[in-house]
Amino acid sequence: MNNTIFTYLKSYSTDPFEVDRLIVSAFLYSLGLENTTNAFLHPYLIQEKDKDFEGLNEFLPLCQFTKLEELIQVFEFVISPEEKIVTGAVYTPKNIREYIVDQCFNSLDDLTNVKICDPACGCGGFLYTTAKAIHDQTERTYEIIFAENIYGLDIQQYAINRSKLLLTLLALSEGENADFEFNLDKGNALNFNWTDHYEDFAGFDVVVGNPPYVCSRNIDEESRELIFDWKVSDSGHPDLYIPFFQIGFENLRPQGILGFITMNTFFKSVNGRALRQYFEDEAVALKILDFGGNQVFQSKSTYTCICFLQKNESQTVQYAQGGEESLTENIPFQRINYAKLNHKNGWNLRHHDLLTQIEEAGPAFGDLYRTRNGIATLKNHIYIFSEIKEDDEFYYLQNGSEYPIEKGICKEIINPNKLTQAKSIKELRQKAIFPYEFDAQGDAKLIAQDEFQDRYPRAYAYLEAKKETLATRDKGKGKYENWYAYGRNQSLEKYSTKLFFPHITPHIPHYTFSDDEDLLFYNGIAVVSQTEQELQFLQKLMSSKLFWFYVVHSSKPYGSGYYSLSRNYIKSFGVYDFNQDEREYIINQNDKNELNAFIEAMYNIEIPE
Repeated sequence: MNNTIFTYLKSYSTDPFEVDRLIVSAFLYSLGLENTTNAFLHPYLIQEKDKDFEGLNEFLPLCQFTKLEELIQVFEFVISPEEKIVTGAVYTPKNIREYIVDQCFNSLDDLTNVKICDPACGCGGFLYTTAKAIHDQTERTYEIIFAENIYGLDIQQYAINRSKLLLTLLALSEGENADFEFNLDKGNALNFNWTDHYEDFAGFDVVVGNPPYVCSRNIDEESRELIFDWKVSDSGHPDLYIPFFQIGFENLRPQGILGFITMNTFFKSVNGRALRQYFEDEAVALKILDFGGNQVFQSKSTYTCICFLQKNESQTVQYAQGGEESLTENIPFQRINYAKLNHKNGWNLRHHDLLTQIEEAGPAFGDLYRTRNGIATLKNHIYIFSEIKEDDEFYYLQNGSEYPIEKGICKEIINPNKLTQAKSIKELRQKAIFPYEFDAQGDAKLIAQDEFQDRYPRAYAYLEAKKETLATRDKGKGKYENWYAYGRNQSLEKYSTKLFFPHITPHIPHYTFSDDEDLLFYNGIAVVSQTEQELQFLQKLMSSKLFWFYVVHSSKPYGSGYYSLSRNYIKSFGVYDFNQDEREYIINQNDKNELNAFIEAMYNIEIPE
């Protein structure tokens, strides 16, 4: 769609009815359907005598609709960015919808009496695709299809209205000019009971859709309570899409099928653990087409997959990976037994056999090594700085004004996330205001306020000048030991030796060793140890081709080819039990090819190119 259209709509109105009226009128006039007698459409048709006719005349040259798919895109666009965060609404491309619907329909013998539902229908894209497919394959009228075959639910009334508009315009554009009855309801899928609304409800033959993409911190208060009524939400901080699997599956008839495009993070995430267990316990016939790091949605940075769940027992998961070009009938799926998958630690689906062999080669990384995330001030720009100058007593920082900070309250600090480019700690060093002191055990204790003000009056005065900003941490609801304390207590310990590396990286990073026990870090990750040799060995092992292969195929992908090295994704990596001579060889070997060949030989694995 032309960006000029979206620019115009942004400034037109914030009232959903007024916006819908403009869009629907533009569609009807564009296709010469403005003489419709449909009673539902009548309030949405702008007439020449109406005060908003001038706006329509401005909009029509920008938006000459030629097909309904353009209308779906415009409807999805006019949801505000704030609403998209809350509801998780996003436009699903036509080829994705058609692939899901076709695959679901191929499992059915007859579409005449099929019952289909989208439990988070948004503006009706999937309902449009299913209705059109039934119409084309059975020659049933849209009037009958809307009344007998398709059902929809959404938490927003404007979404239900737009679904009705879209379906009505579909029928009208293909010659049906009736007044239609719909099975479209406003409600929260987390507590909506279909039997309360439809007396003869016995389950759906097909459930399709694109469950809402809402992370746990953005879920509305009502849903945040309801989400835990579903057993698949029993681990971590569940995102809103997770319970929709259980909701959809449990509303299927026997042999029914569910087709969703949704996030692929549940393969490995902590909040997907209960969902993985649910699939295994219910012996769900699960089929996954994983898009990996490929971006399907133009307007949203998400990592997605298409999942099909059939309500008949199976002991295997079918899995394939590819891009949108993979949407064919001949995708080569591999079968993996649930018994070979670990719902607790996460599923290794791509290169399953090789990843399993790596994990079984020795003790798990997470059992051998302690990893730490960096300190969390929750206002790094207040505490962390690069000094603009210094003298014998002070570092000077610029933050609105120039402030002197006593050197005695400062620690050196680095950001290991920048080790994707930088090769040394020296390049990364900054200063951190550290209002703590270490005790004999190496644990940090917050300096008492009176003592802080007395010993470091300039640093205290600076933080006091930023007190209002610090108070906004945790949306103003944070409970801290004192107002100048860091937002979290994580990593407030002394470690004699550390191996730093970034949280996400597009390639093997610069794993950087430090024996400076006073050096702090924020962001990124560190493996901590009392033994320098152990970290030197680990530095070489984690730089190997084998370790990076494991990361790429088992961890979470990010945009632009980045992958996560967080503890949850590397903790199951098997560390081969090298003897002392082999460890010394690894530490001292500087030829990367020789080192990779040696490590792969010890693991008895040849890494595919």
